[in-house]
Amino acid sequence: MTTVEEGLRSQLRNIEATYGRSIDDWIALIRASSLTRHGQIVAMLKADHGLPHGAANRLALVALDSAATAPADPVDALYADRPAVRAIHDRVWETIRGFGDDVETAPKKGYLSLRRRTQFAMVKPAAKHLDLALVLPDAPTTERFESAATFNALFTHRVRIRSEAEVDGELTEWISRAYDRAG
Repeated sequence: MTTVEEGLRSQLRNIEATYGRSIDDWIALIRASSLTRHGQIVAMLKADHGLPHGAANRLALVALDSAATAPADPVDALYADRPAVRAIHDRVWETIRGFGDDVETAPKKGYLSLRRRTQFAMVKPAAKHLDLALVLPDAPTTERFESAATFNALFTHRVRIRSEAEVDGELTEWISRAYDRAG
């Protein structure tokens, strides 16, 4: 006996075979239309692509379900209007990933918390730089490695990173020490 899930998968395979597009292509086409209501999507697929009602209905349901279950990338959301700061973030993240793959990110409103066993860092985009906060209670402050007391009480130090070039050996050492402490 065929299950409902098998029947739906078969219907999607038939749509792909009959109309010459993958389901992912249909979903992309629907997303590009900016339509968000089931009835509007069905009508568009029937009018613009000549699909019968059953195929248009199934594709609309699949597309709306994929939009509802696809999590938005919190990093993309943080840097949507700050591509230069995103490049700095990516460089910092590359450095952190070099220590190991056990870093958990916890998206918060406006920043990302970085944890191992405990939280060790936070990255927060600003208009023209990236704020990196670290937990290193025994480390002295410097002009570059400033106190985080007025920035965020959970952290001991903050570094304002204004370019990818500032993700250097000194910064990597501070991040590494905070990472090690949290493990």
